Amino acid sequence: MRIDKYLSNLKYGSRTEIKKLIKDKKVIVNNEVIKNNDFKIDLKNDSVLIDGKVIPYFEELNLVLNKPSGYLSANKDNLHKTVIDLIDEPFNRYDLKISGRLDLDTEGLLVLTTSGEFAHEITSPNSNILKTYEVLLDKDCNDFTELEKGVIIKDGKGNEYLAKAIAISRLGFCKIKIVIDEGKFHQVKRMFEKIGYIVIGLKRVKIGNLELGDLKIGEYRIFKREELL
Repeated sequence: MRIDKYLSNLKYGSRTEIKKLIKDKKVIVNNEVIKNNDFKIDLKNDSVLIDGKVIPYFEELNLVLNKPSGYLSANKDNLHKTVIDLIDEPFNRYDLKISGRLDLDTEGLLVLTTSGEFAHEITSPNSNILKTYEVLLDKDCNDFTELEKGVIIKDGKGNEYLAKAIAISRLGFCKIKIVIDEGKFHQVKRMFEKIGYIVIGLKRVKIGNLELGDLKIGEYRIFKREELL
């Protein structure tokens, strides 16, 4: 790939601005100062630096983020901070897609990936990938029979469907762990509201085999597909 196209894809500026970077001898490939915009690089093997900083290449970039409450699961928003605001250089230069969005006030595991196919696989109902949540309720709950059998609730478009807990258990006073194989609009909140409880705290801790682990609020790390599937 041409060096100017590569740097443009990673949002290092317009073609004109990148041309100036090259003219000012700020772009180095394999210890060689690049002088021409059409210089071709091997994405997988060449080492690219700008102003002495290495520009890493990812054929596919997957990040697991511990989303804080108050951040919107979106790339841009005029009213709220977004999860993309938490991503630093150089990862924020990639076109990250959000897979399995979380509500503004919900915390926990969020997947960001450059692969649209992988993002779709995680969220598609046909994949039946399990999602695990920790739920804080307004009052204690000991009887999970209704949720295990399934309750009829509405999705974001007003359509009714059967929502069922694949597994559910009590973690402590007013605290529940629930596993579902979907993740529709406000699904966990609506399920508990259906049986008379209000969710006052919600955190996703696992998707498939990928766990939040010891990631602190607002932190993220790279992961491979095999960790989730």
